[in-house]
Amino acid sequence: MIDGIRFKVCGLTSLVDADFADRCGADYLGFIFYPESPRHISLVQFRAMQPQLPPRKKVAVSVMPTLDELGAFADAGADFFQVHFPHDTPVETIRTWSQAVGSARLWLAPRLPPHIDVAGAWLPLAGTFLHDKFHSEKFGGTSEASDWEKFVRQRRKHPQKTWILSGGLGPDNIAAALEKTGAKFVDVNSGVESAPGVKDSTKLKKFVVALHHARTESGS
Repeated sequence: MIDGIRFKVCGLTSLVDADFADRCGADYLGFIFYPESPRHISLVQFRAMQPQLPPRKKVAVSVMPTLDELGAFADAGADFFQVHFPHDTPVETIRTWSQAVGSARLWLAPRLPPHIDVAGAWLPLAGTFLHDKFHSEKFGGTSEASDWEKFVRQRRKHPQKTWILSGGLGPDNIAAALEKTGAKFVDVNSGVESAPGVKDSTKLKKFVVALHHARTESGS
């Protein structure tokens, strides 16, 4: 946590990057198990890394997982489960995810078209919602900023939930993002990389410094 702001470094693929994220103060380490992602790692790779990972909370990131997959992520050492899904996914499917891992550990990351907000039926099923850039074919990883006004609207409408701001965040825009959204939890990935899945230590340090300065200069 940096000056009251929690952050997750996502798309980690190596112990070196996970260790550096830990030293920079990341609260959560994200690992993507979606095969179509350029930052994908296999469960076998994660199991091999897990005993040597820093003692930070681990987040398993997936798209439309089966219950067996969620169970495997948990058995391998995941603490939280960030699930991406189309906005028209049946509520019953989302409920099975919630029942499998518990609403407190489920982070829902719906792919929401511009005119659609988080559905009321989803709210009892998860304690955390991640807001990312909408793309008609991708589940995150666009390297583009999300709709900050929409984030604010949903956070204010449902303040009892934890809201994570994601989408194209990096050293150059984190200050503006915090100012515009009031986010208390952010997710960083491509904005601190030298290549997909390879974190850039200089960019990550600059991100943390920029986050700190944004908080201290605002007086928050």
